[in-house]
Amino acid sequence: MNEPRIESGEQSLWISGSRIERDLILTDADFLRVRELIYQRAGIVLAEHKREMVYSRLARRLRHHGVTRFTDYLTRLERQPDAQEWEAFTNALTTNLTAFFREAHHFPLLAEHVRQHSGPVTIWCAAASTGEEPYSIAMTLLETLGPKASNARVIATDIDTDALAKARAGIYPQEQVRKLDEARVKRFFQKGTGNQAGLARVRPEVAELVEFHALNLLAPSWPFKGPFDAIFCRNIMIYFDKSTQTKILSRFAPLLKSDGLLFAGHSENFSYISDAFKLRGQTVYTRSARP
Repeated sequence: MNEPRIESGEQSLWISGSRIERDLILTDADFLRVRELIYQRAGIVLAEHKREMVYSRLARRLRHHGVTRFTDYLTRLERQPDAQEWEAFTNALTTNLTAFFREAHHFPLLAEHVRQHSGPVTIWCAAASTGEEPYSIAMTLLETLGPKASNARVIATDIDTDALAKARAGIYPQEQVRKLDEARVKRFFQKGTGNQAGLARVRPEVAELVEFHALNLLAPSWPFKGPFDAIFCRNIMIYFDKSTQTKILSRFAPLLKSDGLLFAGHSENFSYISDAFKLRGQTVYTRSARP
């Protein structure tokens, strides 16, 4: 089978011998500019094969502004470094793949860890996306701590403001919620009726434990100081290069309690990136002993 071929003018696309006309123009130089701008803005590394993704996700922004050339759209962005459009640009290029209790082996470890502590528990979810992960953490705290969970906090941050808006709403398709065991669905979700049929909302006692904030991990300062009992930074480091990963991990270390846990994604390995953390178990780290 022939590989897809994209003409440099981007007015048309050849796939398997068929030509698809395009209404917007994305040149090689434009694609390179997009990659540079999102790296500078958010630390995200876009591979060369992401060109189709870039076109499809940013096309809506060009049409919204009534322009047909990516060159013109990008020039407008660069001329207005503080424009609101930067937020939309970043949101469009952010990937949000998540689920409730994703990488399920982490949550019993979290439960065991917080069960051993008598004081208030504070956990940072550094890539909250549309909320499934921080709500899963909150559910775990309620299951583990019972009434004491009222003293716990989950700080949930993400760079994507559109995703955070969905997270704050806490409303999800019932087909997504049904993947959880029945006891959790009954305890932690309200079933929608009427015009909300087919949807489910996290119950107030879950939502009350979670604070959502917009945050770029590349920002020169973060608005909280810790210390945290645990930090969830899962499936986000894969979008950064090693230099950015190292900087972020070095900033995590002083925010984590001496016995705190750092949770990584299944395809992430921090052992070869930073000596600030040591592997405790499957994609779970603790702080290295200070020299």
